[in-house]
Amino acid sequence: MFKFLAGFALLLSTSLTLVTHAQGDVRLTQPLTILVGYPAGGDTDRVARIVGDKLKDELGVPVIVENKLGAGGRVSAQLAKKAAPTDNVLLIGNPAMMVISPLVMSDIGYDPAKDFKIVSMVSNYRFAIAVANEAKVNRMADLIYQLGYYPAKYNIGVPATGSLPHFFVMMMENKIGAPVEIIGYKGSVPLINDLAGNHLNVAMDTFSALLPMHKAGKIKIIAVSGDTPEPALPDVPTFKQSNLALTGQGWNAFFAPANMPEDKIRLLSEAITKVMKEPSVQQTIRDTMLEPVVANLAQSEQSLAAFKAQWEPVIKQSGFRAEP
Repeated sequence: MFKFLAGFALLLSTSLTLVTHAQGDVRLTQPLTILVGYPAGGDTDRVARIVGDKLKDELGVPVIVENKLGAGGRVSAQLAKKAAPTDNVLLIGNPAMMVISPLVMSDIGYDPAKDFKIVSMVSNYRFAIAVANEAKVNRMADLIYQLGYYPAKYNIGVPATGSLPHFFVMMMENKIGAPVEIIGYKGSVPLINDLAGNHLNVAMDTFSALLPMHKAGKIKIIAVSGDTPEPALPDVPTFKQSNLALTGQGWNAFFAPANMPEDKIRLLSEAITKVMKEPSVQQTIRDTMLEPVVANLAQSEQSLAAFKAQWEPVIKQSGFRAEP
């Protein structure tokens, strides 16, 4: 009798192990769709396609990148939110979509905290401050002096009101203790053109946006926002190296609709993390002037929480409001 019970217990244990294994053996059998809220060729789109191209081999299913434009990326989030639990849909998001918009707009059609779960961070991008060639500024110390004594002459342009560069200027303003007049443009192109044409003395934008004109000798980047200098411009100091305790960066990350099963989220996160470890993927992303990020599910959640802790107080204190 004892042997029978022992044998039955072993059989039951083995059966449960097999069931658990079968349940844990999650895989995709249908194509994966990645929704991008920005035009083809932009930084967010390029990252989605670089990662998606490798994911198709890792997951064993086709990966389709769809550009769903509108409302500064929010249309893509609204569509991703509606995905069924059985759908294989990911959204590639950034701070504008997932952090800033819900703080400065009354109704964006989704709640990032309730409607989405972060799957994996994949890239970071940093900011830079640049000056016109005719400006009497060659380093941050010069600019801080000019902002203190000639603020009207040294207004700072940003690519959009309510953008990350806008709020980064506000962080800088708090650090230097001098008022700064911020001018919002309708994109990086008109901003940088005005800077290169000496119609504006100072601009804050992403490093990748400012770099081409700097290399062409039409503007001067004087500081970057990372912890270390940018590899493409190793001689340009960081804000910290310029005696201004200030760092900041934006990011691109994959998000899943909140109703996606946890096992599928884990599968996708592990697959993306594996892809991001490939040297060829990392180099391709670096070639776009972005920094590749390898982050598992827990690390991605921690990074998002840390970003919110740094930026949300600044955004809220600004009192800035925008209409969808």
